[in-house]
Amino acid sequence: EGTLLIKEIPEKKKRSIQVVMRERSLPASPNWYCSRCSDVSSSGLLGVGAKNIIYLIDVSASSCRVAGELVGHKDLVSGFSFCQHAGQSHICVSSSSDGSIRFWDSSSKTLIRDHAAHQSSVSALHWSPVDKNLVVSGDEKGVVVCHWYHTGDTTSFFPEPRTIFCLTYFFFFSSHVIATNGVSGGEGCYLASGSKDQTVRLWSTAKGKGVMTLKLPYLKRRGTAVDPGVKERLWLSVHWPKGRPTQLVSSCFSGELVMWDLTKSGKQRWTLFGTSSEGQNHSRIVFNMSSVHLQDGRELLISTSMDREVKCWDLASLECCWTLPTLGGFVYALTFSPVGTGCLALGVGDNMIRVWNTLTTQNKYDVRSFWQGIKSKVTALAWHPTKEGSLSFGTDDGKVGIYDVFSNKPPQISSSYHRKTVYTLAWGPPVPPMSFGTAGGKPSFSLYSCAGEGVILQHDPYKLNGEASDIDKLIRDTNDIKHKLSPHTDLSWKPDGKVVAIGNEDGCIDVYQAPSLKLLCSIQQHHKIINTLRWHHDHSSAPELHCLLASGSSNAIVYVHDLLFCFLENPPESPVVLTEPYRRLCGHTAKITGMAWSPHHNAQLVTVSYDGTAQVWDVLEEAAVSNYRGHVGYLLCVDWSPVDPDVIWTGGKDFTLQEWNVSKQQFTKPPKGNKMKANTKQKKKNKKAGPSGAEGAAQPEVNGPPVTIGERAVMGQGVSGEDDEDEASSTSSPAPSPGSSSENSSCHLKIFCYFCIEAQNIFCLSKKKPRSMLPLSTSMDHRPKDELLQDCITLASVRHDNSQGDHIHLGLFADRQALYRMFDEGHVEAGHFDSVVYLRLWSGDLEGALQLATEKGELNDHLLSIAPMAGFVVWSRTVEAFVKQLCLQEQYLKAASHLLSINKLYEAVDLLRSHKLYREAIALVKARLPADEPLLKELYTCWAAVLEKDGHFSAAAKCYLAADASFDAAKVIARKNDILSLRTAASLARISGEASLAQSLSMRCAKDLAAARDWVGAQEVLSLQDSLLVSSPSVNLGLEDELNVCEVITEIKPVPTFCRSTGCISVLLYSSLHLTRAVLSWLLADDDQLVKELWHAVAWPREAGHFCVSAELCRLLFPDGTSY
Repeated sequence: EGTLLIKEIPEKKKRSIQVVMRERSLPASPNWYCSRCSDVSSSGLLGVGAKNIIYLIDVSASSCRVAGELVGHKDLVSGFSFCQHAGQSHICVSSSSDGSIRFWDSSSKTLIRDHAAHQSSVSALHWSPVDKNLVVSGDEKGVVVCHWYHTGDTTSFFPEPRTIFCLTYFFFFSSHVIATNGVSGGEGCYLASGSKDQTVRLWSTAKGKGVMTLKLPYLKRRGTAVDPGVKERLWLSVHWPKGRPTQLVSSCFSGELVMWDLTKSGKQRWTLFGTSSEGQNHSRIVFNMSSVHLQDGRELLISTSMDREVKCWDLASLECCWTLPTLGGFVYALTFSPVGTGCLALGVGDNMIRVWNTLTTQNKYDVRSFWQGIKSKVTALAWHPTKEGSLSFGTDDGKVGIYDVFSNKPPQISSSYHRKTVYTLAWGPPVPPMSFGTAGGKPSFSLYSCAGEGVILQHDPYKLNGEASDIDKLIRDTNDIKHKLSPHTDLSWKPDGKVVAIGNEDGCIDVYQAPSLKLLCSIQQHHKIINTLRWHHDHSSAPELHCLLASGSSNAIVYVHDLLFCFLENPPESPVVLTEPYRRLCGHTAKITGMAWSPHHNAQLVTVSYDGTAQVWDVLEEAAVSNYRGHVGYLLCVDWSPVDPDVIWTGGKDFTLQEWNVSKQQFTKPPKGNKMKANTKQKKKNKKAGPSGAEGAAQPEVNGPPVTIGERAVMGQGVSGEDDEDEASSTSSPAPSPGSSSENSSCHLKIFCYFCIEAQNIFCLSKKKPRSMLPLSTSMDHRPKDELLQDCITLASVRHDNSQGDHIHLGLFADRQALYRMFDEGHVEAGHFDSVVYLRLWSGDLEGALQLATEKGELNDHLLSIAPMAGFVVWSRTVEAFVKQLCLQEQYLKAASHLLSINKLYEAVDLLRSHKLYREAIALVKARLPADEPLLKELYTCWAAVLEKDGHFSAAAKCYLAADASFDAAKVIARKNDILSLRTAASLARISGEASLAQSLSMRCAKDLAAARDWVGAQEVLSLQDSLLVSSPSVNLGLEDELNVCEVITEIKPVPTFCRSTGCISVLLYSSLHLTRAVLSWLLADDDQLVKELWHAVAWPREAGHFCVSAELCRLLFPDGTSY
């Protein structure tokens, strides 16, 4: 199946692996819908695939600890497995959607070997528990590859062309026996499987069939029973713990785990995990389970779930030992509570807020999740300065709300929404027009929110259902500003609440005095969008440091300004402009996204950047203190621990939150030239594009809802479009369709489980850029820079000095006459008359625009709709011209409709008739004119003639009938001259009162039926004509009738002479002819001829030797005998 590629990692590169010192961390959420994306080694090291990284977690102690990562896959990790053999338990293998198989050394966290034997995404993986060198993998095309670790060889085979979604390697032994229901199961090995049919099945390889079926129980959760018809998307995981042959662990509908006892009989074979206390079980479906027997005798089971939690269970007591929360999105914001010491809040891109009590001693990962009322990525957080548990949040969809984290109530949501992503939240003193005063002696605060549209809103936290106020109005009124304010990108209140610093999109920082928001100074140091602002704290520090303001923008330099002069007793009356910083901190190689002052030190600052590192600075010395490089990808937020001077917390793009010590880091400065790669696929013009500013390619829902990030990742509002990735790329292979089900119980599992997943390719077609309405102005704007600058000087001269000159291309900015001259340039020469028409329309020359459109054949519905504005005559003339134009374009129906708009009905009908649209013409006449309109009959007649000429006789007959020409209708139907047409024509003529025509057509039809020997049909046709019916035995025929009957007798030729060889059928035919002549003779009252014909009718069968037929005929004809 292709060429094997093996890559060895050079020893030099192995030795260069850096050691990152970190404390606690929350890793990324394990990938969903993978059959084996986590495994645990015999030493208690858990490996979990999350995004394209494998996180190593030490589970051997009483509490877990993230020990490191294995980084190297380019795509999602789809499988992971440890070698379970002694001497190689530190070796592990992983697979990825990029088609690669990688062998790792988990102790040194280095790559050993890279295989590329698969040509498509690998979907399943397992290291053999029997052969220490054998690894088996399967991909989406159905190819299975066997890898030998010690030699690097591979062998592949192709069971069937379906996605291999799960596989396992059997323990082949013959001494083990499982007893089920007291009956020996036989020798061989047994396999357990779980399916979407809500059953766990046990299979015997010796018998080649299933030996036991376990149906999942419906467990009660939160006081209600599970409705079987409305269940969550089911993923049934099974695990057979080593050393427990009669016990099997499986997941259930809503994340519960149950232990099955295979030796029991009856319905209650299972025991529920975590029954000692509420909330121990997972809350959503479980994907992976793995177990380990530690050296201290404990047996542990590790489970991962859709609820983004990793749980450890004690198999002896079935109780939960610990829970490790994980994150399913970018960590956009983190902040410590100023009141609740050690209470850390996280805003994450998986639409949830986490609140972590970092100081608890019993549970190191005491994390609570809040999701109600959010429904979007949480991009900003801010604790209330004095009210414990009050946490404000902002979201990607512009929502602002307040959570009480100590209650179970849903959050309060502000009725004032932002149009774009909320980047910053801040609590500060209220400013007009909002006034709170004080309540109960506590200071009052307003909630300020800054979002992507560049607006800062002031919310009343006690009346969030009221309308929020835009502070720009107060800034304009106080400072008498007439020009447009630059869009705001960040704000920061000084801790004492006296001033607020506002960062803008143009790189300017404005400092305003509260509450009137008088402008004190403007800092014009940055030249790119401001991403973050922070004031130095005012506690336990020198007074001269209280006025330090740190700022970070989309360039890599951090500036610190000393604004002490703003707080003097006599501040300057007019705003001061600052162009030089107090301190300049250089070292980062990409834009700054977040910063925090140390609450324990004087003038120590930590910053995070798109270069993927966090840097601690000594601001006064402009010196780098420590550099942290533990994240994979850019960082978005940072905060200093409020209790430990040496601890800092950071979060970023890699879905992780990490705690690290400043003093334990290996490096002091950011790496040189380590600028994060820019995503050149999408370049954005909006500098303030938020996390949802540009949606990435749609990804399957496999690790939560698709999440995207734009150019500013919460605090990073760059314009370069760096790392504009989709958060959904952190997920694993797509989930199987909810509607899919197992084909039947016999196909529940062979050895491999297959699911067919169809991928849909979406091709984006580029749209053609529309032609400019002002081509001269557009083309002139693409000239060299010096000419464009000269245009500015020319325009200033024209507007202020009334100078004259050739400046047609500036007509858009000069007077109206210049604009009119510019209108005539470019389009006429290029033949774009439609643009000329619209430009004349814009200039108010409606009649001239219509005249030009008429001459050039450029009339359209829009121009016709506004033509009445020029008067009835112009409108009527325009309609007639448009009708001619439509006729040239062969749009006759539309042309006729426009004629109706000017009340020219007969002209519209003539137009339709002239183009042989009779059907539409008739419909129009019947809809608009009286029923006796002569034109209608004329149309029917003309259409009938056309239809008759084309051979459509039935349709022509309907037209004649509609025109009251029944005779013509019957005649045209009879033209077909077949039996059915003649019968129909005769009936039509009879119904219409055309008796003679009906009799004639009936006789023709009866003659054809008699020729075809269809006597019954002929009789039916003749019976419909009253003139051919006999009503009494005694009939007095007139002279004309007698002549007609004689005609019939003459037409019926005499029967040939007798012949002994004549068959019975022919004899009966000849007898019937004589009987017919006898009836006609009776009508003529010719008794002699009647008797003669009756005699011949009876004699024919007798003479031919058919005596029985002759006797039966005599009985029927003469039931009372004869008198002759």
